[in-house]
Amino acid sequence: MESPLHHFKLDAEAQPRRADGRIWCNELPHLGYAVLRGDTAEAGFAQLVQQVTGLALPLKAGAVSQGPQGVLMWTSPDEWLLVSHRQRLADWTAQLDAGFAEQKLFAQTVDSSGGLTLAWLGGAEHITVLRHLGVYDFESIPLGHMVSTVLGKATVQVIRLETDGVFVLFRRSFADYVWRLLRRAAQPYGFAVCQLEARSDHPLFAQLAAPRPSLILA
Repeated sequence: MESPLHHFKLDAEAQPRRADGRIWCNELPHLGYAVLRGDTAEAGFAQLVQQVTGLALPLKAGAVSQGPQGVLMWTSPDEWLLVSHRQRLADWTAQLDAGFAEQKLFAQTVDSSGGLTLAWLGGAEHITVLRHLGVYDFESIPLGHMVSTVLGKATVQVIRLETDGVFVLFRRSFADYVWRLLRRAAQPYGFAVCQLEARSDHPLFAQLAAPRPSLILA
């Protein structure tokens, strides 16, 4: 299995991150992504999603629900994006589809893991780099929220879960373009590829490690 950015050989270039004012970036490879669609007015839909994933269904535009096993992001009034470890995500989607069918809910999941990837962008001037590439007021994104916007000519989602960096989600077909775009814009500030370590206390970095057992549907 190869990540969308595998040919850049980022592991060979990665170095420990330091507080030296540089822009740090790297891909979180091989995560699982699933589009979840459903009607929040249907009794049992939100409850089933939380029961399976452990994540509350976000109901406000751009809100992100976080937990040790991943994130669930609001992308439209009837659509969300689940991000987790691929193995766990496959288990979740199977449980959700079975639960939707059992409860006769008008809902579905679509595994999109092969078509998306995620990069972390951090450092003192990471917002400045984004400003070079898009017109959105990136510093206004609240913690625990995401926005869908355009960087250059590519549609991306910018996710803010902490103050010192953001996650940039983009399609596999635009992976080369977005990575080169970020790197070129960050070059004047000292671009560097950083090592990303699995962190059990972080909803996305935790997914770089082997998954814990998923919640089992009663």
